[in-house]
Amino acid sequence: MSVVRIEKPRPHTSVIVLNRPERMNSMAFGLVEPLHDAITQVAADNETWCVILTGSGRGFCAGADTRDLEPPSNIDGLTLTRIATRSMSILADLVPALQRMPQPVICAVNGAAIGGGFCLSLGADIRIAGESAYFRAAGINNGLTAVELGLSFLLPRAIGSSRAFEILLSGRDISAAEAAAIGLVSRTVPDEKLLDAALEMAEQINGWSTQGTQLTKRLMWAGLEAGSLRAAIEMESHTQLFVRLTTKNFEEAHAARREGRKPEFKD
Repeated sequence: MSVVRIEKPRPHTSVIVLNRPERMNSMAFGLVEPLHDAITQVAADNETWCVILTGSGRGFCAGADTRDLEPPSNIDGLTLTRIATRSMSILADLVPALQRMPQPVICAVNGAAIGGGFCLSLGADIRIAGESAYFRAAGINNGLTAVELGLSFLLPRAIGSSRAFEILLSGRDISAAEAAAIGLVSRTVPDEKLLDAALEMAEQINGWSTQGTQLTKRLMWAGLEAGSLRAAIEMESHTQLFVRLTTKNFEEAHAARREGRKPEFKD
């Protein structure tokens, strides 16, 4: 059984499935390393325009695996401190790897998103939650820090610093309903409709210019790190001008409206 599956249920949409349900898809290196491979493979697939990330079974990802403590692969000859550094590097690159994917990534959160699973969901561009979903920054509950894998950067930007501080320091669970209310997820849907909702959103995104959606993703993440409004506007202006001058998308959009049809963007 593959612990990470890649499915293609609809044209131009790939679904990456964490498939270790007996451990609620927890982050053993036996799952994390194949997940990196799947992200790399799907990112390079030119026929994939949108990506969905989800988990099998009753949990999205339950964070660190406290039972399977095997180290990562390819560590022969390394000292303990170098193994620790390599291990953290592999884990720490998961969120940047999702952000580096050219395609928009939709996270369909089913059940528990705990610790590293919480962080992983924040690496996606869009989050939809099933009604059973809940989020917890579990490090604080385990006597560690609550922040890891970019959570101190991503969570305040998603929901504001006051809410982020309260959630991280209290160690409490955030239900799907609360997550929607505070903007942590776009919306909640019944569990049985979660994947369909994500696929429908992917289809809507896929109806636009692939160049437009992929560059919008890049600009959104860059904008979150921009130092000023002027810097963000400069990035946006150059990108918008680039697409306007190097494609016929704008003309096609106007023609489609005049003719009462859907546009067919060729990029």
